[in-house]
Amino acid sequence: MRIVTLIENTPGAPGCAHEHGLSLYVETGRHTLLMDTGATGAFAANAAVLGLDLGRVDTIVLSHGHYDHAGGLRQAAALAPGARIYMQRGAAGEFFHGERYIGIDKAILELPGLRLLDGDCRLDEELFLFAGITGRRFWPRSNRELSVRRADGSRVQDDFAHEQCLVVCQGGRHILLSGCAHNGILNILDRYRALFGADPDVVVSGFHMKQAGPYTGAEWQTIEQTGRALQAYRHTQFYTGHCTGRPAQERLQQILGDQLRALHSGEELAL
Repeated sequence: MRIVTLIENTPGAPGCAHEHGLSLYVETGRHTLLMDTGATGAFAANAAVLGLDLGRVDTIVLSHGHYDHAGGLRQAAALAPGARIYMQRGAAGEFFHGERYIGIDKAILELPGLRLLDGDCRLDEELFLFAGITGRRFWPRSNRELSVRRADGSRVQDDFAHEQCLVVCQGGRHILLSGCAHNGILNILDRYRALFGADPDVVVSGFHMKQAGPYTGAEWQTIEQTGRALQAYRHTQFYTGHCTGRPAQERLQQILGDQLRALHSGEELAL
């Protein structure tokens, strides 16, 4: 198995762009796939720099309905016209950060390879998608500014029912991929345990702890409680970046040590 961070917020491999967004390239025994496509088409330029042929991609997964994960989706579909695209039906909603629209380009809904899901879906023996994350343990406080517009025009707090995670199973190992973990990484891990009866070997995910301003005492407490709870996953290696935020990531690194590694644009994960 091979996983390459095509793009995220921080620079990495020479010649690769970085942006506020996330895209992961994954090779398995059966599949070549993308988990998200960043905010723009820069993920594709990075793939070219790295010598990765996106025309081989057969599966594209959208983790949730935000632009910084779906911005390059139409380009990905053009580069890999035979690929099937999987997103939760709710990811087509009208999402906002404050007054700013952060949802997907609705032209994505016309792509011929699109498959809209209503919950969990096993694609085959290697790939499993799950949603339905209802826990609220250490729910990211930065979600408070994120809303969804209802049919009557009013806005309510986004509950992130449109978020899905991908589990890659190969050679007896289980890799859990998430986008931003808006539902909280611990709640996602709880759902994983309920489904698989064990812990994943590797988790790759943003933790959505990034803040525009200084962290409050309550926010620091949530970060530290999350880090201490992740320590209990003694046999799980974590990779994070994108929306985790540098101060939060540095604090988590102090708590978790080598159990936590950083994502950078263009870099391959040491699985």
